[in-house]
Amino acid sequence: MTLTADTRTGFTTRLFIDGAWTDAAATFEDLNPATGEVLARVADASAEDVDRAVRAARAALEGVWGETPGVARGHLLNKLADLVERDAQELARLEALDIGKPAGQPAMLDVPNTIATFRHFAGWADKIQGATIPTAGYLGMAKTHSYTVREPVGVIGAIIPWNTPLMIAAWKLGPALAAGNTVVVKPAEDAPLSILHLGKLVEEAGFPAGVVNIVPGLGGGAGAALVAHPDVDKISFTGSPEVGRLIQKAAADTFKRVTLELGGKSPQIVAEDADVEAAINGIAMGLFFNQGEVCAAGTRVLVHRSHYDTVVEALAQAADAQVLGDPFAESTTMGALVNADQRRRVLDYIEAGKASGAKLVAGGEHDGPGFFVRPTIFADVDNSSKIAQEEIFGPVGAVIPFDTLDEAIAIANDTPYGLAATIWTRDVSNAHTLAAKIRAGAVWVNGWAAIDPALPWGGMKSSGIGRELGWSGILANTEEKVVTIVL
Repeated sequence: MTLTADTRTGFTTRLFIDGAWTDAAATFEDLNPATGEVLARVADASAEDVDRAVRAARAALEGVWGETPGVARGHLLNKLADLVERDAQELARLEALDIGKPAGQPAMLDVPNTIATFRHFAGWADKIQGATIPTAGYLGMAKTHSYTVREPVGVIGAIIPWNTPLMIAAWKLGPALAAGNTVVVKPAEDAPLSILHLGKLVEEAGFPAGVVNIVPGLGGGAGAALVAHPDVDKISFTGSPEVGRLIQKAAADTFKRVTLELGGKSPQIVAEDADVEAAINGIAMGLFFNQGEVCAAGTRVLVHRSHYDTVVEALAQAADAQVLGDPFAESTTMGALVNADQRRRVLDYIEAGKASGAKLVAGGEHDGPGFFVRPTIFADVDNSSKIAQEEIFGPVGAVIPFDTLDEAIAIANDTPYGLAATIWTRDVSNAHTLAAKIRAGAVWVNGWAAIDPALPWGGMKSSGIGRELGWSGILANTEEKVVTIVL
């Protein structure tokens, strides 16, 4: 599929509340990361707009959506999946324009995963069951019949990140809607366009008004209003630990449920018995995909000393071989970072890596115009340094040698994060041993980012609280009620 950057087609930029598209009193600029130019002016939802969206979601929950059976919810999710598939090229184009990533990447991963997620949860919508539980009876005098049911949590506020917005919106919408919740979506201000187009597809699919509402806006405005709203029952947030902490504290005031996915500093471990060629290819993907703006990016590369020089040299060559440029050019393999602040952040980390004494073996510069940074590899990195401990969210890899698997485990776990890890080994015993001892929500063996809608997703430590996707996604979007009848 060949995608173009044709921007003659107008973008959807308005609020979607209670089944209608409306304007906001203010707008914000959405920039093209590859050029720094303005793509669109997007509605900036106010606290009053957010309140209207929440009230619409509550009305739908207590009205038509609350009476909609699971089989009908499943039909609507399947219809939405069909429409995403129909508009796959347009959605991939919007993601490339808005985020700066090469257009082939959302066409390969983000859009297909979005379709698969909606279809997966369409299948769950009429299969959410409780249990019958035998008890000793009521006060020793009467028999009882006790059972549980799973009910929707209620109105859910879904706050979406800018790195993979369409896919993560589906991760939040799919299970929430399958379980019978209503949702207010707050897209990231840096990348709202694909989610706003998704709103058009929600409307076309025939979801009742108020079931899905979309309120683009700034985090300190629309986002804060959504988190603080007393009639929102749960916040599902993907983003930084710093913002996640603020959300958890604010949610405590109204005892909101929270699911927080807060990034990572994921290790990739190359064991002595690894297929080194396969490992190098996989490590490069884990470092450079989506410009390294991936929560599970494998940015700490732990290599057995017997392969260390080979891996360092190969990764340096892979970094130098990346072609930065127009996301729609066939020759481009890496796009721009999302905005000027993110470019500045990544460049500051590169300077910190140099100051720490790590060896710069590739990259380290920025290109322009746009928000480009050359992919960068540091060797001989001390695991206590900033570039090994803090999430950079850019194409910067830190290569660290080890001599024993116990040493590799210690280094892998010596970080505040615990989202994901990758192990490269041909020894099944090593694979299971390492997987059991690494503290991460997902461990992949001989492949990076083996994600699927059927598999739970979430982290440990500073990488967050709770799980999305799979049956865990249904559990996270329902409350368990016990009913006991004294016979």
